[in-house]
Amino acid sequence: MKKTVVFGAGQIGRGFIAELCFDSGYFIVFVDVDEKIIELLNKEKKYPIYLLGEKKIEKIIKNFSCLSLKNENKIINEIIDTEIIFTSVGAKNLLTLSEIIAKGIKEKFKRNNSYLNIVICENLFYAGEKLKRAILNTGVLSEKEKEYLEEKVGFVETVISRMTSPLKEEEKKINPLLVKVEPYKILPIDKSNFKGEIPKIKGFLPVPDLKKYEELKFYGHNLSHVCLAYYGFLKNYTYIWECIEDEEIFKLLKNVQNEVTQSLMKKYSFKESELEEYFLDLNKRFDNKLLEDTVSRVGRDPLRKLEKNERIVGAIKLCLEYNIFPENICFVLATALCYNNRSDEESIKLQEIIKKSGIDFVLIEICGIKDEKILKKVKELYKELKNESSNFKRN
Repeated sequence: MKKTVVFGAGQIGRGFIAELCFDSGYFIVFVDVDEKIIELLNKEKKYPIYLLGEKKIEKIIKNFSCLSLKNENKIINEIIDTEIIFTSVGAKNLLTLSEIIAKGIKEKFKRNNSYLNIVICENLFYAGEKLKRAILNTGVLSEKEKEYLEEKVGFVETVISRMTSPLKEEEKKINPLLVKVEPYKILPIDKSNFKGEIPKIKGFLPVPDLKKYEELKFYGHNLSHVCLAYYGFLKNYTYIWECIEDEEIFKLLKNVQNEVTQSLMKKYSFKESELEEYFLDLNKRFDNKLLEDTVSRVGRDPLRKLEKNERIVGAIKLCLEYNIFPENICFVLATALCYNNRSDEESIKLQEIIKKSGIDFVLIEICGIKDEKILKKVKELYKELKNESSNFKRN
């Protein structure tokens, strides 16, 4: 049986990557840091995925084992025996894998000198370049091994779009290995960075220009998601499906998507009909009640999502680059500045920064916005939101 190593046994690792590999006849070796999950996976030897579409369908995933990230020798041996690795550890944790992967590459060069492709399933621009540089900078590889890396190791970026659903407490008690996901299972991959033959894995969509799909995901999917979450929070909604069924929020969403559409059409070779179809499908997926995706989950970590290259400010800059004034995206930014969720540490920190240093500090120093018209518009919208009815005031 073919084998793959999957770094990260979380919701995307178990609920998306593993399903594609399982369906394609691979034995999966998970690597994780959570000792409880590792123990459970090795004990149960199977776990359920709930596919939440028009109805719930249960699917059982088998043919796997799980290693602790501490178990260096076994991980290296698994890397030697595979030709494809996946990472799904979160963007901020990706580079922590550089040393163990470097050691695996070193031994693979010594033993069999075969191809190795590292498929990076993280929401991070230039993830392949960053991981490759980190591996080369570990000091683990000799010059010959670096040549091998350049020739036979691929760093393949992807666009992750499958949405997951958080488990309820009673579900965790029954089976903490359960993963709830939407049926959507397409994984665009950058075919230009594969080394050797692209493996036949169900769901893989090899594309020649991944960058435009990355930007569509970031400024289409991710921006739309927080558009719903931040405005929905101000209107006291709990679930994303409630937000999209609100007439006012849906109107904002469509206007935001129109600004993104016009910008992406100017930048890339997208057809308007292609983007219309994309957003129509996306909005149907957001309205999936079975997912029970929450405003607090989608809106969490607002400080990170306000950074200059992130989904909101990045989309504003994209629009400005193509002479489109992003009035509606400015409104999304204003709602994000109003996000005052007391159960979210970053939200609390954001409000403390605003209170101490003011809105201008956040917009200029954190968001990196320099355009005077944008600064003026966002501040006007923020002031309007803060002066609105009690629905917009959160303690």
